[in-house]
Amino acid sequence: MEDLINGNNIRKLFGKNLERIRVLRNISQLTLASQAGLTHPFINDIESCKKWVSPGTLAKLALVLNVEPYQFFLPDSPANEPVDGFFSVYLDDFSDSLQKMVGELKSRYLQDKADD
Repeated sequence: MEDLINGNNIRKLFGKNLERIRVLRNISQLTLASQAGLTHPFINDIESCKKWVSPGTLAKLALVLNVEPYQFFLPDSPANEPVDGFFSVYLDDFSDSLQKMVGELKSRYLQDKADD
């Protein structure tokens, strides 16, 4: 456990998550830097674990990437999953529910018309 709470490991986790979230959002380092009011080399240094961030910088990055700041520190953050994979469970469930509802409506209303 002590090894996981090592400052270098936290820096690596943060840099890895920043890069992964940025890529999933289809945002370049240059665009992220510009929108967050930072420099491109600074973003690169954060992602390569050479630099650390202040709380203000953390907030700026989270705002631009539309994530909660704590998500940069989670090993399995939902924000790090591909969007298709993240929503596929919900879409499959929605699709199943919709098909069931359509089937029930067809049997209810088309059955009534067939009886006329």
